[in-house]
Parts: sequence; C-alpha cells; structure tokens
Amino acid sequence: MIRELRKSFNQQFSEEKYTAFLDDLHSYYPGAIDFRVAETPVFVSQWVKEKMISTSESIIDFICSHDFKSITQHSIPLHQTIPRENKHPQFLVFDYGICTNEKGELYPALIEMQGFPTLYGLQVFYPEVLEKHFSIPERFSHYLNGYEKQDYINLLTKSIVGNYASEEVILLEIRPHNQKTRIDFYCTKTYTGVQPVCITELYAKGNQLFYNRNGKEQIIKRIYNRIIWDELNAVRADLGTIVDLNTDYDVEWAPHPHWFYRISKYTMPFLSGECIPETRFLDQFLPLPDDLSSFVLKPLFSFAGQGVIIDPTPSDIDRITDKKNWILQKKVNYADCIETPDGPAKVEIRLMYLWPDDADRPILVNNLARLSKGKMIGVRYNKDKTWVGGSVAYFEKD
Repeated sequence: MIRELRKSFNQQFSEEKYTAFLDDLHSYYPGAIDFRVAETPVFVSQWVKEKMISTSESIIDFICSHDFKSITQHSIPLHQTIPRENKHPQFLVFDYGICTNEKGELYPALIEMQGFPTLYGLQVFYPEVLEKHFSIPERFSHYLNGYEKQDYINLLTKSIVGNYASEEVILLEIRPHNQKTRIDFYCTKTYTGVQPVCITELYAKGNQLFYNRNGKEQIIKRIYNRIIWDELNAVRADLGTIVDLNTDYDVEWAPHPHWFYRISKYTMPFLSGECIPETRFLDQFLPLPDDLSSFVLKPLFSFAGQGVIIDPTPSDIDRITDKKNWILQKKVNYADCIETPDGPAKVEIRLMYLWPDDADRPILVNNLARLSKGKMIGVRYNKDKTWVGGSVAYFEKD
C-alpha cells in the first residue's frame, strides 16, 4: 500500500531469495510450519495504520466500560461456564481487511476481533528471519508503540506467566504437536520458557492441577489457554478420560475461556463506525434485508471461517434453528491492493494487543498479515496460488 516500497521489494525479489528464506525459516523448528508463508510482507501507509488504531481504541473503550460483562453475558454457552473468570483478557486482536468503499477509496474494515491469543511467539521469530533475507527500510517496524524485540518478549512473558515461574505455567492445547499453529507454541517456549501441554496430560489432586515435566510431577498455577472449546467438544470422545475444566480448580487463566466468547463476532452488533461493517444478530434482523446477497452469514461459535456462508439465501436462513447464534454482516469489498508478479493480492492485517493483569488497558505491540487471491482469506481459498499466505505488516515508526 506504499507504492514505492512495493515497487522496490518486487524488484529485489527472486525465487532464489524466497527459497533461501524458507529454508532458513524451516531450519530452526524442522517440520513445524504447516501453512504457506507468503513471498512478501505488507507495507502499510500511515493513514491506514491510524484508522485501524483509532477504530480499535474506540472498541477498547467499549470493552473497558463497566457494563461490558453484563452486555456480553449471553455470549457464553451455559454448558461452558468455567469458574475464576478474571477482569480482562491478556490478549486481544482485531482483524482488518483492506477494502474499497463505494467511491473506490481504500479503507480498513473490521472483520473480526478475538479476546484470545494468536501467533504472539511466531511474530517475533518470523519477521527476524525475513529481515535477514529481504531489505526492510530502517524507519519501518512490525512492532508498534515503540516496542522492540526484547521489550516485546518481556511484556509477552509477563502476560503469559504472570507472577509465577515458567514451569508452573503451561500452554494448554489439544494435541499441540499436531496443530497447524505448533510453530507458535515452540517459539513461545523459546521466548518464555512455557511449554505446550496436551489436555490429556493434565491430572487433578483435589482442586489442584498437575502435569509431568521432565519425569517429575509439576503443579500448574496458571494456564496460557490455546484451546478452542468448539474443537474440544468435537474431539472429546477421542481423547479418553480428561480433566473437567468446568471444575473449580485452583488455577489462573490467561486468558480465561469466557473471553473467547465475550470478545468475538458476538460483540460486532454492538459496534458502529466508518470502519465497522453493519452487523446484526440474525434473530433481530426482521424482516430480512431485501439485498440479502450483500451480507455474509456467520455462526457465532466457530473458528477459522468454519460455517460461514458467503452468499446466503432465504432457504439458508430458514434451515437455521438457533438464529440467536448467528449474525448477518454487511459484505466488504476486499481491495486488490498488493501488486505481485502474477496478479494483485488482497490482505488482512491483525493488530495484536497485550493486556497484562495489572494494566488498565491493552497495549498495541505487534501484528500479522495474511495475503489472499481467493474469495476469502484462508488456505482453502488459496490452493495452488503464489504470493499468498502468512505474512507481517511493516509500519513507519512513530
């Protein structure tokens, strides 16, 4: 989106450089990167950066309001109520698609938000390797708010570990070494000392949780939660006997599972703004809009684009029995804004905040980007395409 930097990068690019970059990237954690890494980072103009940040900060005002919890109480499925919810999530992300409006002008449109961790570890490691192989102007950084690598790692560690020793904290996932995001788990362990642990490895004694660490019993004081409960429910029968996390165990959460629901697609209908697409709960959108084809139909409780209906019809809506658990969101027009050798690409940028336990507000620290040439962002829509996949955005330093 900064034309001169895009032109310069494309001129310096070669398949040999890209291959060397990938070889280097894969060499640190062999076999751990299970997704496509894009050929290019994204260079974001100052005004787009400012629009994304101002929109995010206005939403944070709403999240920090005294009545946010009561407004979002119905977002939490009754069978997934878990004790010891804390006052705020330690992780908060906002996804923006770079789109065009009715006048053909570029603008960032909020697509989704999550009170849940993303690739906070990977986004230290990956850009550092990228910068070994491709020239990034010195005045640009993927970090924000003046953060640099060590400052960021310190804040990330504080947000994950809290006041405990790293061995008393676990990164909790379902079969972590089989997850597509496992590279992030390994990077997180490198930077914070917190190791990934499968839910099947936990066991309880009274109201305390334990796991086996290097052959020794280790008490768990805090959980860096990476489990998506929908995924857990889908595979629970295959996991055998596991601890019931609905039990009141003496453990802290980072973040507590409720925040996955509170700050999510469920929050979108309560928001408005020039960068926020019109969004309504399906059961409150009556009568249905005449221009139904200009909306996207999304289930509230899904992850990674599962269940989304891009071109909904009245019959699609008639088949839905739990309409309160779906939203209709006004479609946005992703811009072909990244010039590449084989056609332009679309992009989403995820702003990544950290919110330590003792902080009044979350702190914007990092980002990731995803490039696409398909109908939607995501692997399934970009098979056999190039200059797509996981990436990072660079912003001019403040």
